[in-house]
Amino acid sequence: MPEVRPPYPPFTQETALQKVQAAEDAWNTRDPQRVALAYTPDSTWRNRDTFVRGREEIVAFLTRKWERELDYALRKSLWDFRENRIAVRFQYECHDAEGRSWRSYGNELWEFDEYGLMRRREASINDVAISDADRRIRGPRPKDEYGVDIPLR
Repeated sequence: MPEVRPPYPPFTQETALQKVQAAEDAWNTRDPQRVALAYTPDSTWRNRDTFVRGREEIVAFLTRKWERELDYALRKSLWDFRENRIAVRFQYECHDAEGRSWRSYGNELWEFDEYGLMRRREASINDVAISDADRRIRGPRPKDEYGVDIPLR
């Protein structure tokens, strides 16, 4: 039996929103092994200027990422969807080992296989230095905030 990760394409508004929230929840665990299971074994990524292929590289990439991006916390918003594709915008905040805080703004394009696994992810991301007092994303999103859009600034 193939690996499955519901909901499956073609997506509806409801199932696309479920997929986006599931991705946000998984990434907020900061568990590279868990996150990698949402992707096909041969998934391809472009993350900024880095190209990743397959779960082993995904795990290695995320391990390095969360070793530098401390107290990482993410919010995603559905931008659009069609058939087996979803577009999201996101923001995450973290701090580095020197204590500098950052907010990163980005957009992602996702493509899924028929079993609900992501086979392609393209992410464009910009970082903005912020003060710790300006952080507004701390930890996973509370359930009562599911579906609440993230502000632009």
